[in-house]
Amino acid sequence: MSAALALQEAVFAALTGDAGIIALLGEPPRVYDEVPRDAVLPYAVIGDASESDWSTKTDHGASLLFPVQIWSRASGYREAKLIAGAVRTALDGAALTLSGATLIDLSFDSAAYARESDGMTRRAELKFRALVEI
Repeated sequence: MSAALALQEAVFAALTGDAGIIALLGEPPRVYDEVPRDAVLPYAVIGDASESDWSTKTDHGASLLFPVQIWSRASGYREAKLIAGAVRTALDGAALTLSGATLIDLSFDSAAYARESDGMTRRAELKFRALVEI
């Protein structure tokens, strides 16, 4: 299994098992990597990732950068920012167990908030960086 897939599976498990996320996104929480056509807002999406080599002379590793996007149609940014805060709390510094790899560090990198062109939808995008030993 690739480090990127192992990380995605662990992030999905962390988000869907977190009480704060469940309180905001329902049960089961609406966390996707492929959004269903009939998805109900709000929801979170584990987005596209980039992976680069982080190997040393003795160990193989990868540095992964990935976003989690929050989509909301609630008035204003409050809902999107509440969910973004819960996602950050669930993932920043989390000690996730990866299949076939070891997570060295998972940290919050940045966040951006935007109104979509339809004028009704709000998007929060949080970026995280993970260092993984393979």
